[in-house]
Amino acid sequence: MNRDSLRSLEQHDAFLERHIGPNDAEIAHMLRVVGHDSLDALTDAIVPASIKSAAPLALPAPVTEVEAIAKIRAIADRNQVFRSFIGQGYYGTHTPNVILRNILENPAWYTAYTPYQAEISRAAWKR
Repeated sequence: MNRDSLRSLEQHDAFLERHIGPNDAEIAHMLRVVGHDSLDALTDAIVPASIKSAAPLALPAPVTEVEAIAKIRAIADRNQVFRSFIGQGYYGTHTPNVILRNILENPAWYTAYTPYQAEISRAAWKR
């Protein structure tokens, strides 16, 4: 296979075009279609004044991916590993029969399977 033909299939900018958002021309077209002069006017028309904040969000400065991973790693390094006692010492309990019958022994609580679903579907299809 020709190496040049494979390179012609590569789209290095496709990710950016899909994920950066609309460009100025696309935004202007959208605003014309919905009948607003600006994004602020559109936002004012959509968001009720009672829930709209006049102050800008107090966001921290952006960080690079490397900095973000370092911050996450520093948080994760503070985790402590403890011994798990789950399943140890859970004995001698009494579960009422109504709970056993209606919850623990009822597969509708722990499975997505609906009894007779296939049979019902076949019956409906044959009509």
